[in-house]
Amino acid sequence: MKQNMGTLDRTIRVIVGVGILAFGIYSGSYWALVGLVPVLTGFVGFCPAYLPLGLSTCRR
Repeated sequence: MKQNMGTLDRTIRVIVGVGILAFGIYSGSYWALVGLVPVLTGFVGFCPAYLPLGLSTCRR
């Protein structure tokens, strides 16, 4: 998998994902699982939704 996310995109995803994750844990709902998606894509640097759209925020 080739990286298709830049540093700012990754940082924003991790911050928002941790927020959703914290809300889900605090409220005891399944939002915690939804919060894992942006956290994981932020750490990996690859977003599968960008492929069909041909998007890349990576500077390379």
